[in-house]
Amino acid sequence: MNVAALRARLDRQLYAAVPIGLLVVLLIIAAFRGPHLFSSSGAANALANCAPLILATLALTAVAIAGRGGVDLSIGPLMSLVSVGIVHWLVANGVTGPVELVAFAIGIAVAFEVIQGVLVATLRLQPIIVTLSGFLVLSGLALTILGQPGGNTPHWLASWGSPSSVFSPVLLVIVIALVAWTLTARTTMFRNIRLMGANERTAYASGVSLTTTRVAAHVIAGVYAGLAGLLYTALIGGGDPTFGTHYTLIVVTALLLGGISISGGRGGALGATVGAIDVFLISYVLATFQFGSEATYAVQLAYGVVLVGALAVGVAFAALKARRTRQDTVEVVS
Repeated sequence: MNVAALRARLDRQLYAAVPIGLLVVLLIIAAFRGPHLFSSSGAANALANCAPLILATLALTAVAIAGRGGVDLSIGPLMSLVSVGIVHWLVANGVTGPVELVAFAIGIAVAFEVIQGVLVATLRLQPIIVTLSGFLVLSGLALTILGQPGGNTPHWLASWGSPSSVFSPVLLVIVIALVAWTLTARTTMFRNIRLMGANERTAYASGVSLTTTRVAAHVIAGVYAGLAGLLYTALIGGGDPTFGTHYTLIVVTALLLGGISISGGRGGALGATVGAIDVFLISYVLATFQFGSEATYAVQLAYGVVLVGALAVGVAFAALKARRTRQDTVEVVS
């Protein structure tokens, strides 16, 4: 790889500089405030909590890269639907095999995301409006299926939610998901998704099918949303129709902390993963201060402050990059 290609690759990952810096700071604070995180059991517990958030953030990343302000607000209730569906429709009727549960989780999530993608692409509706409608529909549907948290999960899935070691099936799922993302990102379809997100007119003029490409972005989101719902079901050990509302806000926070642009064209697995870990570490660090009944408000306040700070630093980085690009252009012309 020549120097120019290496520099181009580094520039593409520059968006993740701020979340990576935040990650380092949070890890240092956690080392002093809660060193249990770095023990075998602490790391295993952190992995179980981070895994569904990482996958859900990857799901949002696929839609965000596609552009048009694409923030999939339905992600939390969609995970809820997967959760209650597994417990109420499958496990309660004796269907407990890994293949069946994984296929159900991915299948139902992809089916719903395809519907959203078709509505956005064919009716030219704004993604945020479509996904907000999906948020409301899925929230009500999950509560209709299962009125309150409950149910049981198969033993193998329950063990995923409380691993005794970092080297668990959950880690394997995350590795496979990241490898799959990396391979998908090298395809022509994914490059078309980025191009469409950066500039729809340019993509259309280049012969890109905008409808097919947008639906493809939602299919990718569905795969990761389904897996996120499955791992969250493992984490809570049952079905919960109510967590979707709160979880959507957490995932959107992770997306933005990861430096991923909702205007489209920029972002990837690195930012999504680091952003999700940052969100977990913020709540972990604050938990060590024992705020008591005020803990929830303290976490929300911290999310807001850190998010605004991260976005401000990100804007500053972008301005510096733009200035450097202009200087390079002037040097080449002169």
